[in-house]
Amino acid sequence: MTEIHETAIIHKGAEIDEDVKIGPYCIIGEKVKIGSGTILHNNVVIEGRVEIGKDNQIFPFTSIGLPPQDLKYKGEDTGVKIGRGNTIREYITIHRGSVGGDGYTTLGDNNFLMAYVHIAHDCKVGNHVIMANAATLGGHVEVEDHVVIGGLVAVHQFARIGAYAMIGGFSGVGQDVPPYMTASGPRASLYGLNSIGLKRNGFSDETISELKQAYKILFREKLSLKEALKKIQEELPYTDEIAHLIEFINKNRRGICRPSTNSK
Repeated sequence: MTEIHETAIIHKGAEIDEDVKIGPYCIIGEKVKIGSGTILHNNVVIEGRVEIGKDNQIFPFTSIGLPPQDLKYKGEDTGVKIGRGNTIREYITIHRGSVGGDGYTTLGDNNFLMAYVHIAHDCKVGNHVIMANAATLGGHVEVEDHVVIGGLVAVHQFARIGAYAMIGGFSGVGQDVPPYMTASGPRASLYGLNSIGLKRNGFSDETISELKQAYKILFREKLSLKEALKKIQEELPYTDEIAHLIEFINKNRRGICRPSTNSK
């Protein structure tokens, strides 16, 4: 049964499924769609073309679908798409897309966003991502599945973070962080493989060992990226993980984060 508090303001054009709970002082716009089992605790604002899937929890003072912070935006009918099972904590902002992208900002399934997170226009966030307090994504950022982003991290526009990577708190990410790796620092550098995260997610010792070898070839043998990728393909088993690592690096647009001189 849908529960809507009497103080909530909901446009008659909004589509609200059964078993949605909307708390006090929420404001829901005309083009909003909310899936069953989703809870808006209170003081949540959702505007624009926003699609929210099932079983999400959205906490107080969050805003979703407001116009992008983009000087080129002229009121185009862009939007936000959110999957299912997400926890979206207090004071989070998720802005609608722009015509400079595909028109949508997207958030996948089963993500945990802590208070004050900002997801800017045209970002693509995957599944099972954790973003700690005040982590910020600039426009057009891509975050793949199972990434952990620490508190007070800032990710530059158009940067990408690969699957199962971990970003240490208070870091500035200006270049692509390859999958399976850790990065940290005011101008983020790589600090080896995210071995603990990979073990926790069920990766075998053999796969972790192969990824460590790939890391050494990429960043410790003083080869160009092209040479290193060629050597990886020649010397290591072409597993799904190795294939994804190679594909990710080949698609880089802002360059690839490199190791710190202090890293192992």
